[in-house]
Amino acid sequence: MSAAGTAHSNRYWNHNAAFHNELVADAARRGGRALDVGCGEGLLMERLAAVCDQVVGIETDPDTASRARARLAGLPGADVRQADVLAPGAADGLGEFDTVTCVAVLHHLPLEVGLERLAALVAPGGRLLIVGLAANASAWDWALSAMSVVPIRIASLLHGERRDVGVPTAPARESLQEIRAASARILPGSRMRRRFYWRYSLVWDRPMGAGQ
Repeated sequence: MSAAGTAHSNRYWNHNAAFHNELVADAARRGGRALDVGCGEGLLMERLAAVCDQVVGIETDPDTASRARARLAGLPGADVRQADVLAPGAADGLGEFDTVTCVAVLHHLPLEVGLERLAALVAPGGRLLIVGLAANASAWDWALSAMSVVPIRIASLLHGERRDVGVPTAPARESLQEIRAASARILPGSRMRRRFYWRYSLVWDRPMGAGQ
């Protein structure tokens, strides 16, 4: 396993990185192999490398993937693949992973196809961890978003938020209700909840002995 603290370059905090400690602690319970889908410039991968034997990242944007490789240079067991996770052959040779993370990426993908692809990368007994963005669709969604503005701005100031880390972004498309319904169909037993920072989390465990 990679030594904790091996890499600590250019770390920052934003509304996605706010969940990194939680994701890393969860991955540490399994160790083994981890995959970060839409790894951006590699900050979560860098942290996962401290608790997993191997960490692979998939990133579609070539410039961003190059930055991730630079961040992870010299870290044993860390590998960045510049590819679209949905493209034929993109995950060839990767196999299955004890932990698959996907932070602020699912809304870039077709929802149901994306969930199916992510699930296929999880090994039996492994876990899929998604932190995502959802579109406001109901009066309750809008009300909660409005009530969150002031506390989130205060938290951002306290943490010294770095908003722009130079990676491609996109607005959320599906509502929380739509994402919940799709995950219930495609990932039976998944757990989903609304989170702070205008995010939601989704956790799904592939049963032991479950095939593709």
